[in-house]
Amino acid sequence: HADMVDWMNDTIETLNGKDVLLLIKPHPTEKRYKPNRKPNQMLADLIHVPLADNVVLMDALWLGTDALGRDVLSGLAHGAYVSLLVGLVSTIVALAIGVPVGALAGYFVGRTDDILMRFTEFFQTIPSFALAIVLLAIFQPSLTYVIIAIAIVSWPPVARLVRGEVLSLRTREFVEAATLQGLGNTQIILRHVLPNALPSIIVLASLMVAQAILLESSLSFLGLGDPNIMSWGYMIGAARTVIRTAWWLSFLPGMAILLTVLALNLIGEGLNDALNPRLTRKSE
Repeated sequence: HADMVDWMNDTIETLNGKDVLLLIKPHPTEKRYKPNRKPNQMLADLIHVPLADNVVLMDALWLGTDALGRDVLSGLAHGAYVSLLVGLVSTIVALAIGVPVGALAGYFVGRTDDILMRFTEFFQTIPSFALAIVLLAIFQPSLTYVIIAIAIVSWPPVARLVRGEVLSLRTREFVEAATLQGLGNTQIILRHVLPNALPSIIVLASLMVAQAILLESSLSFLGLGDPNIMSWGYMIGAARTVIRTAWWLSFLPGMAILLTVLALNLIGEGLNDALNPRLTRKSE
């Protein structure tokens, strides 16, 4: 066990974010060993061990089956699609809410700033996970509402980041020059201020995708996700009753979540190193 742990640590240290994402990406030749296979389809007996010779040769169930006879590999592939979809779409929705709020609060200081920041702080006073649970308990637990709930709890950090960037940019010389040229406030914000704040927003967005995947997995683990869609969190929650006898049913989707979140965090750090002008100047 110690040798396996050392090998995993050495492997993770040598991988970058792109490499780790390739590990969890569904393989293009996936249909060769599971043609038209659905994650909820019962294919074999209950709980087959991964890489068992009789199962692999007859049914191509490379990672075995779960407690209901469903293909674990198909569940992981569909779970990757669901997790990345939720992470990307919820991040885009959160950016669509947080960026305008932060830009308006930072550019129009005074009463506008106070109102928008008090509105933002109202959402920040409530724990994000608890608020997401309440929202899904009120609405129907479908994939759409999961994305909306995650986006609602994710936009306040975006607003505060953009507000800080805009506050520092609104007094720069190029903004004053644009004002003297007669440009309106909307044009100045869209054409001059936000493009200069874009690097920080991109870095935060990459980290938000990882956080959204973790939040979606936690909600699915508690049974608040879409019951008709297979996800990594749902697989872990469904396998917790047999964790002593079939530990791999929880371990495999857990490792998929770990590798995905690790990859996205490494990508975020790489983008920060590449887009942060202060770090670039220090390296030079």
